[in-house]
Amino acid sequence: MNGDTYIIAGGSSGIGLELVRQLSGTATRVDVWSRTPGGLDISGVVRHQVCDFSDPDGCLPEPPEEVQAVAYCPGTITLKSLRALTAEELRRDLEINVVGAVRFLQAIQSRLAGREGRPASVVLFSTVAVAQGMPMHASVAAAKGAVEGLVRSLAAEWAPKVRVNAIAPALTDTPLASRLLSSPEKREAMAARYPLKRIGMAADAAAMARFLLSEESGWMTGQVLAVDGGLSTVRV
Repeated sequence: MNGDTYIIAGGSSGIGLELVRQLSGTATRVDVWSRTPGGLDISGVVRHQVCDFSDPDGCLPEPPEEVQAVAYCPGTITLKSLRALTAEELRRDLEINVVGAVRFLQAIQSRLAGREGRPASVVLFSTVAVAQGMPMHASVAAAKGAVEGLVRSLAAEWAPKVRVNAIAPALTDTPLASRLLSSPEKREAMAARYPLKRIGMAADAAAMARFLLSEESGWMTGQVLAVDGGLSTVRV
């Protein structure tokens, strides 16, 4: 990872911001594409480019000439029954989670280049709700299910020069989930649902993303890895 160049879409808050912090100590350059700088410390290797992935007509920044690894972190949490879900909300979830990811990858595809014989790496984000059916999650699960299909398709299409993997977190303490964790009582109730009896932290998913972007995961592609406190597989 030393000396690599990264692009982190949505890297100014939540998991993306934590990933930028973890990468910035060893990277040559970390470009963040997001609407605002948010919590970024824009100094040293970290740069910010204004970009809104919710705007289908918005222009994307010019990527560096060579990029070793990228992550697409923008996401949504739309929790509604199917009866209450609107077409506009569904389109927004698809626009941000799927179409935005495709536009991002199309913009940087020609710049992805491995170093020293190793492939470049891409990380996308899914959700535990794809594999573990959950009520009120129809919209986001449908969108993230499409992301998982995209991961496997591109892993085949871009092999052996680029690896493509995804992370499927459960509820994580980020600004996106703030309304679900807005009181001590809500936090306690949510934590009790998990075998490990705590909710996820941004550092949990960011550490997995960092691993998948690194050469330590060099024989992995087309995978969707759960970082969910055991929710999807363990019953206690």
